[in-house]
Amino acid sequence: MASGTRKVAVVGVALSDCGRVDDLTAYALHAQAARRALADAGLGRDRVDGFASAGLGTLAPVEVAEYLGLRPTWVDSTSVGGSTWEVMAAHAADAIAAGHANAVLLAYGSTARADIKAGRRTGNLSFGAGGPLQFEVPYGHTLIAKYAMAARRHMVEHGTTVEQLAEVAVQARANAGLNPEAMFRSPITVDDVLSGPMIADPFTKLHCCLRSDGGAAVLLAAEEYVRDCRTEPVWVLGTGEHVSHGAMSQWPDFTVSPAAVSGRLAFERAGVRPAEIDFAEIYDAFTYMTLVTLEDLGFCGKGEGGAFVGKGRLEVTGGDLPVNTDGGGLSAQHPGMRGLFLLVEAVRQLRGEAGARQVRKGREGRLPRLAVASGTGGWFCSAGTVVLGR
Repeated sequence: MASGTRKVAVVGVALSDCGRVDDLTAYALHAQAARRALADAGLGRDRVDGFASAGLGTLAPVEVAEYLGLRPTWVDSTSVGGSTWEVMAAHAADAIAAGHANAVLLAYGSTARADIKAGRRTGNLSFGAGGPLQFEVPYGHTLIAKYAMAARRHMVEHGTTVEQLAEVAVQARANAGLNPEAMFRSPITVDDVLSGPMIADPFTKLHCCLRSDGGAAVLLAAEEYVRDCRTEPVWVLGTGEHVSHGAMSQWPDFTVSPAAVSGRLAFERAGVRPAEIDFAEIYDAFTYMTLVTLEDLGFCGKGEGGAFVGKGRLEVTGGDLPVNTDGGGLSAQHPGMRGLFLLVEAVRQLRGEAGARQVRKGREGRLPRLAVASGTGGWFCSAGTVVLGR
Protein backbone atom coordinates (compact mmCIF):
# COMPACT_ATOMS: atom_id res chain seq x y z
CA MET A 1 0.00 0.00 0.00
CA ALA A 2 1.14 3.58 -0.57
CA SER A 3 3.10 5.05 2.32
CA GLY A 4 1.17 7.19 4.83
CA THR A 5 -1.90 6.73 6.95
CA ARG A 6 -4.81 6.78 4.46
CA LYS A 7 -5.85 4.22 1.90
CA VAL A 8 -6.10 5.48 -1.67
CA ALA A 9 -8.63 4.43 -4.29
CA VAL A 10 -9.28 5.09 -7.93
CA VAL A 11 -12.85 6.40 -7.92
CA GLY A 12 -13.30 7.67 -11.47
CA VAL A 13 -11.96 6.78 -14.92
CA ALA A 14 -12.86 7.79 -18.45
CA LEU A 15 -11.69 8.13 -22.02
CA SER A 16 -12.37 11.06 -24.29
CA ASP A 17 -13.42 10.45 -27.86
CA CYS A 18 -10.65 8.33 -29.33
CA GLY A 19 -9.44 7.09 -32.68
CA ARG A 20 -10.05 9.54 -35.49
CA VAL A 21 -10.93 12.87 -33.90
CA ASP A 22 -10.48 15.75 -36.34
CA ASP A 23 -12.72 18.36 -34.70
CA LEU A 24 -11.32 18.71 -31.17
CA THR A 25 -8.10 20.20 -29.82
CA ALA A 26 -5.84 18.39 -27.39
CA TYR A 27 -7.08 20.74 -24.65
CA ALA A 28 -10.66 19.78 -25.46
CA LEU A 29 -9.78 16.09 -25.23
CA HIS A 30 -8.29 16.69 -21.77
CA ALA A 31 -11.49 18.44 -20.70
CA GLN A 32 -13.77 15.81 -22.18
CA ALA A 33 -11.96 12.97 -20.41
CA ALA A 34 -11.78 14.94 -17.13
CA ARG A 35 -15.51 15.73 -17.13
CA ARG A 36 -16.35 12.12 -17.84
CA ALA A 37 -14.05 10.85 -15.06
CA LEU A 38 -15.61 13.20 -12.52
CA ALA A 39 -19.08 12.13 -13.64
CA ASP A 40 -18.00 8.50 -13.35
CA ALA A 41 -16.94 9.14 -9.75
CA GLY A 42 -19.96 11.29 -8.93
CA LEU A 43 -17.74 14.03 -7.50
CA GLY A 44 -17.79 17.71 -8.37
CA ARG A 45 -14.84 19.65 -9.70
CA ASP A 46 -14.69 21.55 -6.39
CA ARG A 47 -13.56 18.37 -4.62
CA VAL A 48 -10.38 18.13 -6.72
CA ASP A 49 -7.37 19.66 -4.98
CA GLY A 50 -4.61 17.90 -6.91
CA PHE A 51 -3.84 17.77 -10.60
CA ALA A 52 -1.23 15.99 -12.71
CA SER A 53 -0.62 16.28 -16.43
CA ALA A 54 2.20 16.25 -18.96
CA GLY A 55 2.70 16.53 -22.69
CA LEU A 56 0.77 19.70 -23.47
CA GLY A 57 1.47 23.38 -23.04
CA THR A 58 4.55 25.36 -22.09
CA LEU A 59 3.93 25.09 -18.37
CA ALA A 60 2.19 21.75 -17.98
CA PRO A 61 0.17 21.20 -15.87
CA VAL A 62 -0.49 24.92 -15.25
CA GLU A 63 -2.06 25.60 -18.63
CA VAL A 64 -4.21 22.49 -18.61
CA ALA A 65 -5.40 23.11 -15.03
CA GLU A 66 -6.40 26.63 -16.04
CA TYR A 67 -8.28 25.29 -19.08
CA LEU A 68 -10.14 22.87 -16.82
CA GLY A 69 -10.96 25.57 -14.27
CA LEU A 70 -8.89 23.96 -11.53
CA ARG A 71 -6.76 25.71 -8.90
CA PRO A 72 -4.92 22.79 -7.32
CA THR A 73 -2.80 22.93 -4.19
CA TRP A 74 -0.85 19.83 -5.26
CA VAL A 75 0.56 19.37 -8.78
CA ASP A 76 2.78 16.99 -10.69
CA SER A 77 4.23 17.38 -14.17
CA THR A 78 6.60 14.41 -14.19
CA SER A 79 7.33 13.55 -17.81
CA VAL A 80 9.08 10.24 -18.44
CA GLY A 81 7.35 9.14 -21.63
CA GLY A 82 4.75 6.39 -21.68
CA SER A 83 5.34 5.48 -18.04
CA THR A 84 4.47 9.02 -16.94
CA TRP A 85 1.00 8.11 -15.73
CA GLU A 86 1.92 5.13 -13.61
CA VAL A 87 4.66 7.26 -12.01
CA MET A 88 2.20 10.12 -11.50
CA ALA A 89 -0.33 7.73 -9.98
CA ALA A 90 2.35 6.60 -7.54
CA HIS A 91 3.16 10.19 -6.60
CA ALA A 92 -0.51 11.05 -6.23
CA ALA A 93 -1.20 8.01 -4.06
CA ASP A 94 1.70 8.91 -1.78
CA ALA A 95 0.49 12.52 -1.53
CA ILE A 96 -3.05 11.47 -0.68
CA ALA A 97 -1.87 8.89 1.83
CA ALA A 98 0.27 11.52 3.53
CA GLY A 99 -2.57 14.06 3.64
CA HIS A 100 -1.07 16.50 1.16
CA ALA A 101 -4.07 16.13 -1.16
CA ASN A 102 -7.52 14.56 -1.02
CA ALA A 103 -8.52 14.02 -4.65
CA VAL A 104 -6.02 14.07 -7.52
CA LEU A 105 -7.03 14.15 -11.16
CA LEU A 106 -4.67 12.78 -13.84
CA ALA A 107 -5.54 13.92 -17.36
CA TYR A 108 -4.09 13.49 -20.84
CA GLY A 109 -5.11 14.30 -24.38
CA SER A 110 -3.40 14.27 -27.76
CA THR A 111 -4.27 14.90 -31.39
CA ALA A 112 -1.19 13.08 -32.66
CA ARG A 113 -3.00 11.54 -35.63
CA ALA A 114 -5.04 14.62 -36.57
CA ASP A 115 -1.97 16.87 -36.41
CA ILE A 116 -0.13 14.77 -38.97
CA LYS A 117 -3.17 14.55 -41.20
CA ALA A 118 -3.53 18.35 -41.11
CA GLY A 119 0.19 18.96 -41.64
CA ARG A 120 0.71 20.55 -38.22
CA ARG A 121 3.57 18.13 -37.51
CA THR A 122 5.43 15.31 -39.21
CA GLY A 123 5.56 11.63 -38.39
CA ASN A 124 9.14 11.96 -37.15
CA LEU A 125 9.49 12.08 -33.37
CA SER A 126 12.73 13.76 -32.31
CA PHE A 127 13.96 14.08 -28.75
CA GLY A 128 16.66 16.51 -29.82
CA ALA A 129 20.39 16.17 -30.22
CA GLY A 130 21.68 17.78 -27.05
CA GLY A 131 23.23 16.29 -23.95
CA PRO A 132 24.04 12.58 -24.02
CA LEU A 133 21.89 12.09 -27.13
CA GLN A 134 24.48 13.95 -29.21
CA PHE A 135 26.63 10.82 -29.19
CA GLU A 136 23.92 8.66 -30.78
CA VAL A 137 21.88 10.95 -33.02
CA PRO A 138 24.54 11.13 -35.78
CA TYR A 139 24.23 7.38 -36.27
CA GLY A 140 20.57 7.64 -37.20
CA HIS A 141 18.95 5.88 -34.26
CA THR A 142 15.21 6.41 -34.52
CA LEU A 143 12.89 5.60 -31.64
CA ILE A 144 11.61 2.52 -33.46
CA ALA A 145 15.14 1.39 -34.30
CA LYS A 146 16.10 1.45 -30.62
CA TYR A 147 13.27 -0.89 -29.72
CA ALA A 148 14.13 -3.06 -32.71
CA MET A 149 17.74 -3.33 -31.55
CA ALA A 150 16.56 -4.49 -28.13
CA ALA A 151 14.23 -7.05 -29.68
CA ARG A 152 17.00 -8.39 -31.91
CA ARG A 153 19.29 -8.78 -28.90
CA HIS A 154 16.61 -10.81 -27.11
CA MET A 155 16.31 -13.02 -30.20
CA VAL A 156 20.06 -13.59 -30.24
CA GLU A 157 20.41 -14.23 -26.51
CA HIS A 158 17.31 -16.33 -25.92
CA GLY A 159 16.22 -17.72 -29.27
CA THR A 160 13.03 -15.67 -29.38
CA THR A 161 11.49 -15.82 -32.85
CA VAL A 162 9.76 -13.20 -34.92
CA GLU A 163 6.74 -15.51 -35.03
CA GLN A 164 6.54 -15.38 -31.24
CA LEU A 165 6.67 -11.59 -31.31
CA ALA A 166 3.93 -11.64 -33.93
CA GLU A 167 1.74 -13.67 -31.57
CA VAL A 168 1.59 -10.62 -29.30
CA ALA A 169 0.05 -8.55 -32.10
CA VAL A 170 -2.36 -11.33 -33.09
CA GLN A 171 -3.69 -11.71 -29.54
CA ALA A 172 -3.93 -7.97 -28.97
CA ARG A 173 -6.10 -7.79 -32.08
CA ALA A 174 -8.26 -10.66 -30.80
CA ASN A 175 -8.91 -8.65 -27.63
CA ALA A 176 -9.61 -5.52 -29.67
CA GLY A 177 -12.23 -7.48 -31.57
CA LEU A 178 -14.25 -7.55 -28.34
CA ASN A 179 -13.87 -3.79 -27.78
CA PRO A 180 -16.30 -1.60 -29.73
CA GLU A 181 -14.08 1.43 -29.07
CA ALA A 182 -10.94 -0.10 -30.62
CA MET A 183 -9.69 1.41 -33.88
CA PHE A 184 -8.81 -1.92 -35.49
CA ARG A 185 -10.91 -5.00 -34.75
CA SER A 186 -10.56 -7.36 -37.72
CA PRO A 187 -8.64 -10.55 -36.85
CA ILE A 188 -5.07 -10.92 -38.05
CA THR A 189 -2.74 -13.91 -38.30
CA VAL A 190 0.95 -14.42 -37.70
CA ASP A 191 1.40 -14.51 -41.47
CA ASP A 192 -0.35 -11.13 -41.75
CA VAL A 193 2.13 -9.67 -39.29
CA LEU A 194 5.18 -11.21 -40.97
CA SER A 195 4.16 -10.21 -44.49
CA GLY A 196 3.65 -6.53 -43.73
CA PRO A 197 6.02 -3.74 -44.77
CA MET A 198 9.29 -3.66 -42.83
CA ILE A 199 9.62 -0.69 -40.48
CA ALA A 200 12.75 -1.54 -38.47
CA ASP A 201 14.09 -5.08 -38.50
CA PRO A 202 12.57 -7.27 -37.04
CA PHE A 203 9.45 -5.08 -36.79
CA THR A 204 6.97 -4.99 -39.64
CA LYS A 205 4.04 -2.60 -39.53
CA LEU A 206 1.80 -4.75 -37.33
CA HIS A 207 4.55 -5.14 -34.74
CA CYS A 208 4.17 -1.40 -34.14
CA CYS A 209 1.46 0.58 -32.40
CA LEU A 210 -1.10 2.53 -34.35
CA ARG A 211 -1.36 6.33 -34.26
CA SER A 212 -4.58 7.82 -32.96
CA ASP A 213 -6.14 10.80 -31.26
CA GLY A 214 -7.60 10.56 -27.78
CA GLY A 215 -7.43 11.32 -24.10
CA ALA A 216 -7.97 9.72 -20.72
CA ALA A 217 -8.47 10.76 -17.12
CA VAL A 218 -8.19 9.02 -13.75
CA LEU A 219 -9.35 10.35 -10.39
CA LEU A 220 -7.67 9.09 -7.22
CA ALA A 221 -9.09 9.93 -3.80
CA ALA A 222 -8.63 9.34 -0.10
CA GLU A 223 -10.62 6.54 1.49
CA GLU A 224 -13.03 8.93 3.24
CA TYR A 225 -14.14 10.22 -0.18
CA VAL A 226 -15.22 6.75 -1.29
CA ARG A 227 -18.58 6.94 0.47
CA ASP A 228 -19.50 9.97 -1.64
CA CYS A 229 -18.70 8.24 -4.93
CA ARG A 230 -21.08 6.40 -7.21
CA THR A 231 -18.55 3.74 -8.13
CA GLU A 232 -17.01 0.87 -6.23
CA PRO A 233 -13.45 1.75 -5.21
CA VAL A 234 -10.43 0.16 -6.82
CA TRP A 235 -7.59 0.36 -4.32
CA VAL A 236 -4.00 1.30 -5.06
CA LEU A 237 -2.14 -1.54 -3.37
CA GLY A 238 1.45 -0.86 -4.39
CA THR A 239 3.55 1.12 -6.81
CA GLY A 240 7.09 1.21 -8.13
CA GLU A 241 9.13 3.36 -10.48
CA HIS A 242 12.58 3.13 -12.00
CA VAL A 243 14.81 5.01 -14.45
CA SER A 244 17.24 2.76 -16.27
CA HIS A 245 19.19 4.81 -18.84
CA GLY A 246 19.03 7.67 -21.31
CA ALA A 247 21.58 6.68 -23.91
CA MET A 248 21.45 3.21 -25.39
CA SER A 249 25.17 2.89 -24.73
CA GLN A 250 24.44 3.17 -20.99
CA TRP A 251 21.85 0.38 -20.96
CA PRO A 252 23.59 -2.60 -19.37
CA ASP A 253 21.34 -5.29 -20.88
CA PHE A 254 18.95 -4.80 -23.81
CA THR A 255 16.98 -7.86 -22.68
CA VAL A 256 16.05 -6.41 -19.26
CA SER A 257 13.57 -3.54 -19.05
CA PRO A 258 13.22 -1.10 -16.12
CA ALA A 259 9.99 -2.93 -15.23
CA ALA A 260 12.25 -5.53 -13.59
CA VAL A 261 12.77 -2.99 -10.79
CA SER A 262 9.47 -1.08 -10.80
CA GLY A 263 7.51 -4.34 -10.87
CA ARG A 264 9.45 -5.90 -8.02
CA LEU A 265 8.89 -2.80 -5.88
CA ALA A 266 5.19 -2.62 -6.71
CA PHE A 267 4.55 -6.28 -5.89
CA GLU A 268 6.56 -6.09 -2.68
CA ARG A 269 4.70 -2.99 -1.50
CA ALA A 270 1.35 -4.50 -2.43
CA GLY A 271 2.19 -7.75 -0.65
CA VAL A 272 1.17 -9.89 -3.61
CA ARG A 273 2.93 -12.20 -6.04
CA PRO A 274 2.77 -12.11 -9.85
CA ALA A 275 1.03 -15.51 -9.77
CA GLU A 276 -1.91 -13.89 -7.94
CA ILE A 277 -2.55 -11.31 -10.69
CA ASP A 278 -5.69 -11.90 -12.74
CA PHE A 279 -4.76 -9.78 -15.77
CA ALA A 280 -2.15 -7.25 -16.87
CA GLU A 281 -2.18 -3.99 -18.79
CA ILE A 282 1.26 -3.45 -20.34
CA TYR A 283 2.58 -0.64 -22.50
CA ASP A 284 2.84 -2.04 -26.03
CA ALA A 285 4.17 0.48 -28.50
CA PHE A 286 5.91 -2.58 -30.01
CA THR A 287 5.35 -6.30 -29.60
CA TYR A 288 8.69 -6.81 -27.89
CA MET A 289 7.65 -4.47 -25.06
CA THR A 290 4.85 -6.82 -24.04
CA LEU A 291 7.06 -9.90 -24.16
CA VAL A 292 10.00 -8.53 -22.19
CA THR A 293 7.79 -6.76 -19.63
CA LEU A 294 5.99 -10.03 -18.90
CA GLU A 295 9.38 -11.55 -18.14
CA ASP A 296 10.53 -8.66 -16.01
CA LEU A 297 7.31 -8.50 -13.99
CA GLY A 298 7.90 -12.13 -13.06
CA PHE A 299 5.16 -13.87 -15.02
CA CYS A 300 7.80 -16.08 -16.61
CA GLY A 301 11.56 -16.46 -16.45
CA LYS A 302 14.07 -14.40 -18.40
CA GLY A 303 14.23 -15.71 -21.94
CA GLU A 304 10.95 -17.60 -21.59
CA GLY A 305 8.71 -14.82 -22.91
CA GLY A 306 8.57 -16.18 -26.44
CA ALA A 307 7.10 -19.48 -25.31
CA PHE A 308 4.92 -17.79 -22.70
CA VAL A 309 2.99 -15.60 -25.15
CA GLY A 310 1.94 -18.51 -27.35
CA LYS A 311 -1.26 -20.55 -27.47
CA GLY A 312 -3.63 -17.65 -26.79
CA ARG A 313 -2.39 -17.07 -23.25
CA LEU A 314 -2.84 -13.28 -23.52
CA GLU A 315 -6.40 -13.36 -24.84
CA VAL A 316 -9.48 -12.40 -22.85
CA THR A 317 -11.27 -15.45 -24.20
CA GLY A 318 -9.53 -18.54 -22.86
CA GLY A 319 -6.21 -16.97 -21.87
CA ASP A 320 -4.85 -17.73 -18.41
CA LEU A 321 -3.24 -14.26 -18.19
CA PRO A 322 -5.22 -11.79 -20.31
CA VAL A 323 -2.98 -8.91 -21.33
CA ASN A 324 -4.03 -5.57 -22.82
CA THR A 325 -7.65 -6.49 -22.65
CA ASP A 326 -8.84 -3.50 -24.68
CA GLY A 327 -6.53 -4.32 -27.60
CA GLY A 328 -3.66 -2.17 -26.36
CA GLY A 329 -1.66 0.33 -28.32
CA LEU A 330 -1.26 -2.21 -31.07
CA SER A 331 -4.97 -2.26 -31.94
CA ALA A 332 -7.19 -0.11 -29.67
CA GLN A 333 -5.68 3.37 -29.58
CA HIS A 334 -2.31 5.03 -29.13
CA PRO A 335 -2.26 8.83 -29.03
CA GLY A 336 1.20 8.82 -27.44
CA MET A 337 2.15 8.50 -23.74
CA ARG A 338 -0.50 5.78 -23.45
CA GLY A 339 0.13 4.81 -19.82
CA LEU A 340 -3.04 6.46 -18.53
CA PHE A 341 -5.17 4.25 -20.79
CA LEU A 342 -3.71 1.20 -19.01
CA LEU A 343 -5.08 2.43 -15.69
CA VAL A 344 -8.50 3.20 -17.15
CA GLU A 345 -8.82 -0.29 -18.62
CA ALA A 346 -7.56 -1.99 -15.45
CA VAL A 347 -10.14 -0.17 -13.32
CA ARG A 348 -12.99 -0.95 -15.72
CA GLN A 349 -12.06 -4.62 -15.66
CA LEU A 350 -11.88 -4.77 -11.86
CA ARG A 351 -15.28 -3.07 -11.61
CA GLY A 352 -16.81 -5.51 -14.08
CA GLU A 353 -17.60 -2.81 -16.65
CA ALA A 354 -15.72 -4.13 -19.69
CA GLY A 355 -18.64 -5.65 -21.55
CA ALA A 356 -17.78 -8.36 -24.09
CA ARG A 357 -14.09 -8.17 -23.19
CA GLN A 358 -14.69 -8.63 -19.45
CA VAL A 359 -12.15 -10.93 -17.81
CA ARG A 360 -13.70 -13.79 -15.86
CA LYS A 361 -11.76 -16.16 -13.63
CA GLY A 362 -12.31 -19.76 -12.67
CA ARG A 363 -15.21 -22.06 -13.39
CA GLU A 364 -17.57 -19.77 -11.51
CA GLY A 365 -16.65 -16.85 -13.78
CA ARG A 366 -15.82 -14.47 -10.97
CA LEU A 367 -14.68 -10.94 -11.58
CA PRO A 368 -10.93 -10.33 -11.31
CA ARG A 369 -9.59 -9.13 -7.97
CA LEU A 370 -6.01 -8.09 -8.73
CA ALA A 371 -4.45 -6.32 -11.70
CA VAL A 372 -1.15 -4.77 -12.67
CA ALA A 373 -0.61 -1.82 -14.98
CA SER A 374 2.97 -1.28 -16.13
CA GLY A 375 4.03 1.61 -18.33
CA THR A 376 7.31 2.07 -20.17
CA GLY A 377 8.81 5.38 -21.29
CA GLY A 378 11.31 6.55 -23.87
CA TRP A 379 13.23 3.62 -25.34
CA PHE A 380 12.93 1.46 -22.22
CA CYS A 381 14.36 4.41 -20.28
CA SER A 382 11.79 4.38 -17.47
CA ALA A 383 9.04 2.27 -16.00
CA GLY A 384 6.16 2.71 -13.59
CA THR A 385 4.11 -0.16 -12.21
CA VAL A 386 0.86 -0.02 -10.24
CA VAL A 387 -0.87 -2.96 -8.54
CA LEU A 388 -4.63 -2.46 -8.16
CA GLY A 389 -7.22 -4.49 -6.33
CA ARG A 390 -10.82 -4.47 -5.20
